[in-house]
Amino acid sequence: MGAATTDANDLFTALSHPIRRQILRELLRRRIERSPSDMAEQLDHSLSKLSYHFGVLIDCRAIELVRTEPARGSTEHFYRAAIDADWARKALRATASNSKSGRRGEELG
Repeated sequence: MGAATTDANDLFTALSHPIRRQILRELLRRRIERSPSDMAEQLDHSLSKLSYHFGVLIDCRAIELVRTEPARGSTEHFYRAAIDADWARKALRATASNSKSGRRGEELG
């Protein structure tokens, strides 16, 4: 199995979780870089939970690190969407009605 197939399988698995879909929809919709701590309150999840899901999305190359900033004695990491697979974007649009926001058919970059 080639690297591209493995990456596609990893992305497919990553998209199976609703929190990861929420993260990707938000990154694609706003088209700006965001941090897990920035998104935690908005998506109504704990920072530790979002950090875990960001890690899964990093591993499958669905998001990429853009920059870091010092924050309260720590380092805040900022990410942007890096999905280039059309099928993945279509899957995110198709499942948008299940998202908490209730917005259907959002434009996803």
